[in-house]
Amino acid sequence: MEAVNSAVPVEPGSADGSLRPTAFVLPGDCRALMADMDADSVDCIVTDAPYELGFMGSSWDSTGVAYDVETWRAAYRVIKPGGFLLCFGGSRTYHRMACAIEDAGFEIRDQIMWIYGSGFPKGGNRDGKGTCLKPAHEPIVMARKPFKGSVLANEAVHGTGAMNIDACRIHGDDAQGGTYTVKRLKPGATLEKTGGNWRPEEGGVEYHGEMKPGRWPANVIHDGSDDVVDGFPVTASGIMKAGTRRSAQDHPGSVCYGTFGGDAASADTYGDSGSAARFFYCAKASKADRDEGLDAFDPQAFVQFQTGNGESGKPSSLSDGRETQYRNTHPTVKPTALMRYLVRLVTPIGGTVLDPFTGSGSTGKAAILEGRSFIGCELTEAYVPIARARIAAAFVQADAEHAAANPPPAPQIDMFAEIAA
Repeated sequence: MEAVNSAVPVEPGSADGSLRPTAFVLPGDCRALMADMDADSVDCIVTDAPYELGFMGSSWDSTGVAYDVETWRAAYRVIKPGGFLLCFGGSRTYHRMACAIEDAGFEIRDQIMWIYGSGFPKGGNRDGKGTCLKPAHEPIVMARKPFKGSVLANEAVHGTGAMNIDACRIHGDDAQGGTYTVKRLKPGATLEKTGGNWRPEEGGVEYHGEMKPGRWPANVIHDGSDDVVDGFPVTASGIMKAGTRRSAQDHPGSVCYGTFGGDAASADTYGDSGSAARFFYCAKASKADRDEGLDAFDPQAFVQFQTGNGESGKPSSLSDGRETQYRNTHPTVKPTALMRYLVRLVTPIGGTVLDPFTGSGSTGKAAILEGRSFIGCELTEAYVPIARARIAAAFVQADAEHAAANPPPAPQIDMFAEIAA
Protein backbone atom coordinates (compact mmCIF):
# COMPACT_ATOMS: atom_id res chain seq x y z
CA MET A 1 0.00 0.00 0.00
CA GLU A 2 1.17 3.52 -0.78
CA ALA A 3 1.46 5.58 2.37
CA VAL A 4 0.29 9.19 2.24
CA ASN A 5 3.04 10.49 4.50
CA SER A 6 5.47 8.86 6.91
CA ALA A 7 8.36 11.32 7.16
CA VAL A 8 7.96 12.84 10.64
CA PRO A 9 8.54 10.44 13.58
CA VAL A 10 6.04 11.91 16.06
CA GLU A 11 2.43 10.88 16.44
CA PRO A 12 0.32 13.78 17.68
CA GLY A 13 -2.33 12.60 20.07
CA SER A 14 -0.86 9.15 20.71
CA ALA A 15 -0.83 7.59 24.13
CA ASP A 16 2.90 8.16 24.74
CA GLY A 17 4.02 10.35 21.81
CA SER A 18 6.31 7.63 20.47
CA LEU A 19 4.17 6.31 17.62
CA ARG A 20 3.11 8.08 14.47
CA PRO A 21 -0.13 7.30 12.67
CA THR A 22 -0.05 6.06 9.09
CA ALA A 23 -2.47 6.76 6.26
CA PHE A 24 -3.23 4.81 3.09
CA VAL A 25 -5.63 5.74 0.31
CA LEU A 26 -6.27 2.73 -1.91
CA PRO A 27 -7.85 3.16 -5.36
CA GLY A 28 -10.47 0.62 -6.33
CA ASP A 29 -13.71 -1.05 -5.27
CA CYS A 30 -13.89 -1.23 -1.48
CA ARG A 31 -15.36 -4.75 -1.58
CA ALA A 32 -12.33 -6.14 -3.38
CA LEU A 33 -9.89 -4.08 -1.28
CA MET A 34 -11.43 -5.19 2.01
CA ALA A 35 -11.25 -8.81 0.84
CA ASP A 36 -7.45 -8.42 0.77
CA MET A 37 -7.27 -7.05 4.33
CA ASP A 38 -6.68 -9.17 7.41
CA ALA A 39 -9.70 -10.18 9.46
CA ASP A 40 -10.27 -8.24 12.71
CA SER A 41 -7.61 -5.71 11.69
CA VAL A 42 -9.29 -2.27 12.04
CA ASP A 43 -10.70 -0.68 15.18
CA CYS A 44 -13.66 1.14 13.66
CA ILE A 45 -15.28 2.25 10.42
CA VAL A 46 -16.30 5.88 9.88
CA THR A 47 -17.65 6.55 6.42
CA ASP A 48 -20.03 8.48 4.19
CA ALA A 49 -21.51 5.87 1.87
CA PRO A 50 -23.35 6.78 -1.34
CA TYR A 51 -26.93 7.80 -0.66
CA GLU A 52 -27.99 6.02 -3.86
CA LEU A 53 -29.85 9.08 -5.16
CA GLY A 54 -27.88 9.58 -8.37
CA PHE A 55 -26.74 12.94 -7.00
CA MET A 56 -25.75 15.31 -9.82
CA GLY A 57 -25.98 12.34 -12.16
CA SER A 58 -22.90 10.81 -10.51
CA SER A 59 -22.49 7.14 -11.38
CA TRP A 60 -20.95 6.39 -7.98
CA ASP A 61 -24.16 7.48 -6.25
CA SER A 62 -26.43 4.98 -7.97
CA THR A 63 -24.64 1.62 -7.91
CA GLY A 64 -26.54 0.06 -5.00
CA VAL A 65 -23.28 -0.62 -3.12
CA ALA A 66 -24.65 0.91 0.10
CA TYR A 67 -27.64 -1.46 -0.03
CA ASP A 68 -25.49 -4.51 -0.77
CA VAL A 69 -25.24 -6.83 2.23
CA GLU A 70 -21.96 -8.18 0.80
CA THR A 71 -20.43 -4.70 1.16
CA TRP A 72 -21.10 -4.70 4.86
CA ARG A 73 -20.16 -8.37 5.30
CA ALA A 74 -16.75 -7.45 3.93
CA ALA A 75 -16.60 -4.60 6.46
CA TYR A 76 -17.79 -6.91 9.23
CA ARG A 77 -14.91 -9.32 8.54
CA VAL A 78 -12.15 -6.71 8.85
CA ILE A 79 -13.43 -4.82 11.89
CA LYS A 80 -12.49 -6.09 15.35
CA PRO A 81 -15.12 -7.56 17.67
CA GLY A 82 -16.69 -4.63 19.51
CA GLY A 83 -15.62 -2.17 16.81
CA PHE A 84 -18.09 0.60 15.96
CA LEU A 85 -19.38 1.49 12.52
CA LEU A 86 -20.60 5.04 11.83
CA CYS A 87 -22.06 5.67 8.39
CA PHE A 88 -23.91 8.70 7.00
CA GLY A 89 -27.07 8.07 5.03
CA GLY A 90 -29.73 9.98 3.15
CA SER A 91 -33.06 10.68 4.81
CA ARG A 92 -34.93 8.88 1.99
CA THR A 93 -32.63 5.88 1.65
CA TYR A 94 -31.13 5.42 5.12
CA HIS A 95 -33.44 2.55 6.03
CA ARG A 96 -32.24 0.31 3.21
CA MET A 97 -28.60 0.88 4.13
CA ALA A 98 -29.25 0.27 7.83
CA CYS A 99 -31.05 -2.99 7.03
CA ALA A 100 -28.09 -4.17 4.91
CA ILE A 101 -25.68 -3.33 7.74
CA GLU A 102 -27.82 -5.26 10.23
CA ASP A 103 -28.26 -8.21 7.86
CA ALA A 104 -24.46 -8.40 7.52
CA GLY A 105 -24.22 -9.20 11.24
CA PHE A 106 -23.77 -5.79 12.88
CA GLU A 107 -25.84 -4.77 15.89
CA ILE A 108 -27.59 -1.42 15.39
CA ARG A 109 -26.80 0.60 18.50
CA ASP A 110 -28.22 4.03 17.74
CA GLN A 111 -28.78 6.71 15.15
CA ILE A 112 -27.00 10.07 15.30
CA MET A 113 -28.90 12.93 13.70
CA TRP A 114 -26.87 15.77 12.11
CA ILE A 115 -29.27 18.72 11.90
CA TYR A 116 -28.53 21.82 9.85
CA GLY A 117 -30.31 24.94 8.68
CA SER A 118 -28.66 25.41 5.30
CA GLY A 119 -30.77 22.97 3.31
CA PHE A 120 -33.23 24.11 0.66
CA PRO A 121 -36.39 22.55 -0.78
CA LYS A 122 -35.95 20.81 -4.10
CA GLY A 123 -39.54 20.53 -5.27
CA GLY A 124 -40.19 24.14 -6.22
CA ASN A 125 -43.16 26.28 -5.21
CA ARG A 126 -46.12 26.46 -7.54
CA ASP A 127 -49.21 28.32 -6.36
CA GLY A 128 -48.18 27.74 -2.78
CA LYS A 129 -47.71 24.02 -3.27
CA GLY A 130 -44.64 21.81 -3.45
CA THR A 131 -43.57 18.20 -3.56
CA CYS A 132 -40.70 18.12 -1.04
CA LEU A 133 -39.85 19.32 2.44
CA LYS A 134 -36.76 21.37 3.17
CA PRO A 135 -33.91 18.93 3.94
CA ALA A 136 -32.46 19.70 7.36
CA HIS A 137 -30.81 16.52 8.63
CA GLU A 138 -28.62 13.58 7.71
CA PRO A 139 -28.90 10.38 9.76
CA ILE A 140 -25.79 8.47 10.81
CA VAL A 141 -26.17 4.80 11.63
CA MET A 142 -24.24 3.64 14.69
CA ALA A 143 -23.60 -0.10 14.67
CA ARG A 144 -21.19 -2.41 16.47
CA LYS A 145 -19.73 -5.82 15.71
CA PRO A 146 -20.96 -8.26 18.37
CA PHE A 147 -18.50 -9.87 20.78
CA LYS A 148 -18.49 -12.52 23.46
CA GLY A 149 -18.30 -11.72 27.14
CA SER A 150 -18.26 -8.30 28.78
CA VAL A 151 -17.19 -4.99 27.31
CA LEU A 152 -14.33 -4.86 29.81
CA ALA A 153 -13.06 -8.28 28.76
CA ASN A 154 -13.35 -7.38 25.07
CA GLU A 155 -11.46 -4.13 25.60
CA ALA A 156 -8.67 -6.07 27.29
CA VAL A 157 -8.27 -8.28 24.21
CA HIS A 158 -9.19 -6.02 21.28
CA GLY A 159 -9.26 -2.49 22.71
CA THR A 160 -12.79 -2.00 21.36
CA GLY A 161 -16.38 -2.14 22.55
CA ALA A 162 -16.85 1.19 24.32
CA MET A 163 -17.00 4.81 23.17
CA ASN A 164 -14.68 7.59 24.36
CA ILE A 165 -17.39 9.47 26.25
CA ASP A 166 -15.19 11.83 28.28
CA ALA A 167 -13.20 12.82 25.19
CA CYS A 168 -16.44 13.92 23.49
CA ARG A 169 -18.32 15.63 26.32
CA ILE A 170 -19.92 18.94 25.39
CA HIS A 171 -18.21 21.72 27.34
CA GLY A 172 -20.37 24.80 27.59
CA ASP A 173 -19.43 27.90 29.58
CA ASP A 174 -20.90 26.26 32.67
CA ALA A 175 -19.48 22.79 32.02
CA GLN A 176 -15.77 23.08 31.31
CA GLY A 177 -14.71 20.09 33.37
CA GLY A 178 -11.45 19.67 35.30
CA THR A 179 -10.52 20.60 38.86
CA TYR A 180 -10.72 23.91 40.68
CA THR A 181 -9.36 25.36 43.91
CA VAL A 182 -11.00 28.02 46.07
CA LYS A 183 -10.45 29.34 49.58
CA ARG A 184 -13.23 28.93 52.09
CA LEU A 185 -13.77 29.96 55.67
CA LYS A 186 -12.16 27.75 58.26
CA PRO A 187 -14.49 25.20 59.89
CA GLY A 188 -16.61 26.93 62.51
CA ALA A 189 -15.84 30.43 61.23
CA THR A 190 -18.61 32.82 60.22
CA LEU A 191 -18.67 36.20 58.53
CA GLU A 192 -20.00 37.69 61.78
CA LYS A 193 -16.74 36.70 63.51
CA THR A 194 -14.70 38.42 60.80
CA GLY A 195 -16.74 41.60 60.72
CA GLY A 196 -18.59 40.52 57.60
CA ASN A 197 -15.65 41.51 55.43
CA TRP A 198 -13.57 38.33 55.06
CA ARG A 199 -10.91 38.28 52.40
CA PRO A 200 -9.51 34.96 51.07
CA GLU A 201 -5.91 36.16 51.32
CA GLU A 202 -6.34 36.76 55.06
CA GLY A 203 -7.01 33.14 55.96
CA GLY A 204 -9.30 30.24 55.34
CA VAL A 205 -8.63 26.82 53.91
CA GLU A 206 -8.21 25.65 50.33
CA TYR A 207 -10.98 23.52 48.85
CA HIS A 208 -10.35 21.35 45.79
CA GLY A 209 -13.29 20.21 43.72
CA GLU A 210 -14.35 18.89 40.36
CA MET A 211 -16.07 21.13 37.87
CA LYS A 212 -18.94 19.82 35.80
CA PRO A 213 -17.28 17.36 33.41
CA GLY A 214 -19.33 18.43 30.42
CA ARG A 215 -22.55 17.04 29.04
CA TRP A 216 -22.76 13.42 27.94
CA PRO A 217 -22.56 13.18 24.13
CA ALA A 218 -26.02 13.01 22.57
CA ASN A 219 -27.33 11.34 19.45
CA VAL A 220 -28.04 14.80 18.01
CA ILE A 221 -25.48 17.04 16.31
CA HIS A 222 -26.41 20.39 14.82
CA ASP A 223 -24.78 23.18 12.81
CA GLY A 224 -25.34 26.01 15.29
CA SER A 225 -27.42 28.01 12.82
CA ASP A 226 -30.20 30.31 14.01
CA ASP A 227 -32.75 28.20 12.16
CA VAL A 228 -31.81 25.17 14.24
CA VAL A 229 -31.10 26.77 17.62
CA ASP A 230 -34.30 28.83 17.54
CA GLY A 231 -36.26 25.60 17.17
CA PHE A 232 -35.18 24.40 20.62
CA PRO A 233 -36.78 25.80 23.78
CA VAL A 234 -34.87 27.12 26.76
CA THR A 235 -35.18 24.62 29.59
CA ALA A 236 -33.97 24.18 33.15
CA SER A 237 -33.71 21.23 35.48
CA GLY A 238 -33.10 20.98 39.20
CA ILE A 239 -30.65 18.85 41.14
CA MET A 240 -31.58 15.19 41.71
CA LYS A 241 -30.06 14.05 44.99
CA ALA A 242 -28.47 10.63 45.36
CA GLY A 243 -31.05 8.03 46.34
CA THR A 244 -33.93 9.77 44.52
CA ARG A 245 -36.08 7.13 42.84
CA ARG A 246 -36.99 7.81 39.23
CA SER A 247 -40.57 7.25 38.10
CA ALA A 248 -41.48 3.79 36.90
CA GLN A 249 -42.96 3.36 33.45
CA ASP A 250 -46.46 2.71 34.73
CA HIS A 251 -46.47 5.57 37.24
CA PRO A 252 -47.94 9.02 36.52
CA GLY A 253 -45.36 11.46 35.21
CA SER A 254 -43.05 8.74 33.94
CA VAL A 255 -40.64 9.61 31.15
CA CYS A 256 -39.38 6.06 30.62
CA TYR A 257 -39.91 3.95 27.53
CA GLY A 258 -41.12 0.36 27.84
CA THR A 259 -41.65 -1.64 31.01
CA PHE A 260 -39.32 -0.19 33.61
CA GLY A 261 -39.65 -0.42 37.35
CA GLY A 262 -37.67 2.69 38.18
CA ASP A 263 -34.35 2.94 39.98
CA ALA A 264 -32.52 5.26 42.33
CA ALA A 265 -29.99 7.89 41.29
CA SER A 266 -26.57 6.69 42.44
CA ALA A 267 -25.10 10.18 42.84
CA ASP A 268 -26.16 13.82 42.90
CA THR A 269 -27.09 14.96 39.39
CA TYR A 270 -26.41 18.64 38.85
CA GLY A 271 -29.06 21.05 37.62
CA ASP A 272 -28.79 22.42 34.12
CA SER A 273 -30.28 25.23 32.10
CA GLY A 274 -30.08 26.87 28.71
CA SER A 275 -31.19 26.09 25.20
CA ALA A 276 -32.22 22.52 24.51
CA ALA A 277 -29.69 22.67 21.64
CA ARG A 278 -26.93 21.86 24.14
CA PHE A 279 -25.26 19.40 21.79
CA PHE A 280 -22.07 19.22 19.76
CA TYR A 281 -22.52 21.49 16.79
CA CYS A 282 -20.73 21.76 13.47
CA ALA A 283 -21.62 23.70 10.34
CA LYS A 284 -21.28 22.30 6.85
CA ALA A 285 -17.80 22.33 5.29
CA SER A 286 -16.52 25.78 4.36
CA LYS A 287 -14.57 26.53 1.20
CA ALA A 288 -11.37 26.86 3.27
CA ASP A 289 -11.98 23.46 4.85
CA ARG A 290 -12.76 21.81 1.52
CA ASP A 291 -9.66 23.19 -0.22
CA GLU A 292 -7.13 22.98 2.62
CA GLY A 293 -3.95 21.29 1.40
CA LEU A 294 -4.89 21.61 -2.28
CA ASP A 295 -2.81 24.64 -3.32
CA ALA A 296 -1.21 22.58 -6.08
CA PHE A 297 -4.62 21.89 -7.66
CA ASP A 298 -6.20 24.27 -10.17
CA PRO A 299 -9.49 25.86 -9.10
CA GLN A 300 -12.51 24.77 -11.07
CA ALA A 301 -15.94 26.29 -11.51
CA PHE A 302 -18.15 24.22 -9.30
CA VAL A 303 -21.74 25.28 -8.70
CA GLN A 304 -23.86 22.20 -9.33
CA PHE A 305 -23.26 20.58 -5.96
CA GLN A 306 -25.55 23.27 -4.56
CA THR A 307 -28.31 23.07 -7.18
CA GLY A 308 -31.84 22.19 -6.25
CA ASN A 309 -32.03 18.73 -7.78
CA GLY A 310 -28.50 18.04 -9.00
CA GLU A 311 -29.55 18.09 -12.64
CA SER A 312 -30.90 21.56 -13.40
CA GLY A 313 -27.46 23.09 -13.98
CA LYS A 314 -28.67 26.31 -12.33
CA PRO A 315 -27.01 27.77 -9.23
CA SER A 316 -29.06 27.58 -6.07
CA SER A 317 -29.73 30.55 -3.84
CA LEU A 318 -26.81 29.39 -1.71
CA SER A 319 -24.47 30.02 -4.66
CA ASP A 320 -25.72 33.46 -5.67
CA GLY A 321 -22.98 36.05 -5.28
CA ARG A 322 -20.53 33.56 -3.78
CA GLU A 323 -17.18 32.24 -4.88
CA THR A 324 -17.75 29.06 -6.87
CA GLN A 325 -14.15 28.18 -7.77
CA TYR A 326 -13.10 25.09 -5.85
CA ARG A 327 -10.02 22.91 -5.85
CA ASN A 328 -11.90 20.10 -4.15
CA THR A 329 -14.58 19.08 -6.61
CA HIS A 330 -16.20 16.36 -4.52
CA PRO A 331 -19.89 17.28 -4.08
CA THR A 332 -20.53 15.98 -0.56
CA VAL A 333 -17.53 17.02 1.58
CA LYS A 334 -18.11 16.59 5.30
CA PRO A 335 -16.66 19.19 7.71
CA THR A 336 -13.40 18.29 9.43
CA ALA A 337 -14.67 19.24 12.89
CA LEU A 338 -17.61 16.86 12.58
CA MET A 339 -15.44 14.00 11.35
CA ARG A 340 -12.86 14.59 14.11
CA TYR A 341 -15.64 14.36 16.69
CA LEU A 342 -16.96 11.10 15.25
CA VAL A 343 -13.48 9.59 14.91
CA ARG A 344 -12.62 10.58 18.48
CA LEU A 345 -15.88 9.11 19.77
CA VAL A 346 -15.41 5.56 18.48
CA THR A 347 -11.69 5.03 17.84
CA PRO A 348 -9.32 3.82 20.58
CA ILE A 349 -6.21 5.96 21.09
CA GLY A 350 -3.64 4.83 18.56
CA GLY A 351 -6.28 2.78 16.70
CA THR A 352 -6.97 2.47 12.97
CA VAL A 353 -9.98 3.94 11.15
CA LEU A 354 -11.27 2.40 7.92
CA ASP A 355 -13.29 4.42 5.40
CA PRO A 356 -14.57 2.24 2.52
CA PHE A 357 -15.94 5.35 0.73
CA THR A 358 -13.13 7.86 1.17
CA GLY A 359 -14.20 10.51 -1.35
CA SER A 360 -11.97 13.55 -0.87
CA GLY A 361 -10.50 12.23 2.39
CA SER A 362 -12.37 14.06 5.16
CA THR A 363 -12.35 10.99 7.44
CA GLY A 364 -8.64 10.43 6.81
CA LYS A 365 -7.87 14.06 7.53
CA ALA A 366 -9.81 13.82 10.79
CA ALA A 367 -8.13 10.56 11.79
CA ILE A 368 -4.62 11.99 11.43
CA LEU A 369 -5.55 15.14 13.35
CA GLU A 370 -6.86 12.89 16.14
CA GLY A 371 -3.69 10.76 16.18
CA ARG A 372 -5.33 7.69 14.64
CA SER A 373 -4.13 5.69 11.64
CA PHE A 374 -6.24 5.52 8.51
CA ILE A 375 -7.04 3.20 5.63
CA GLY A 376 -9.28 4.51 2.88
CA CYS A 377 -10.78 3.01 -0.28
CA GLU A 378 -11.90 5.16 -3.20
CA LEU A 379 -13.44 4.00 -6.47
CA THR A 380 -13.33 7.32 -8.38
CA GLU A 381 -9.77 7.92 -9.57
CA ALA A 382 -10.15 11.71 -9.71
CA TYR A 383 -10.73 11.89 -5.94
CA VAL A 384 -7.72 9.80 -4.91
CA PRO A 385 -5.06 12.54 -5.36
CA ILE A 386 -7.37 15.06 -3.67
CA ALA A 387 -7.78 12.78 -0.66
CA ARG A 388 -4.05 12.10 -0.43
CA ALA A 389 -3.18 15.79 -0.60
CA ARG A 390 -5.70 16.75 2.09
CA ILE A 391 -4.49 13.98 4.39
CA ALA A 392 -0.85 14.90 3.79
CA ALA A 393 -1.69 18.47 4.86
CA ALA A 394 -3.32 17.05 7.99
CA PHE A 395 0.02 15.50 9.01
CA VAL A 396 1.61 18.96 8.86
CA GLN A 397 -1.23 20.48 10.88
CA ALA A 398 -1.10 17.66 13.44
CA ASP A 399 2.63 18.14 13.91
CA ALA A 400 2.10 21.87 14.45
CA GLU A 401 -0.67 21.21 17.01
CA HIS A 402 1.53 18.67 18.79
CA ALA A 403 4.50 21.07 18.90
CA ALA A 404 2.32 23.89 20.26
CA ALA A 405 0.93 21.64 22.98
CA ASN A 406 4.35 20.24 23.89
CA PRO A 407 6.92 23.07 23.77
CA PRO A 408 10.55 22.06 24.41
CA PRO A 409 11.75 22.58 27.99
CA ALA A 410 13.70 25.75 28.73
CA PRO A 411 17.49 25.23 28.70
CA GLN A 412 19.03 24.73 32.12
CA ILE A 413 21.49 27.33 33.41
CA ASP A 414 25.04 26.04 33.81
CA MET A 415 25.91 27.46 37.23
CA PHE A 416 29.51 26.19 37.09
CA ALA A 417 30.06 28.01 33.81
CA GLU A 418 28.93 31.26 35.44
CA ILE A 419 31.27 30.72 38.37
CA ALA A 420 34.18 29.98 36.05
CA ALA A 421 33.49 33.16 34.13
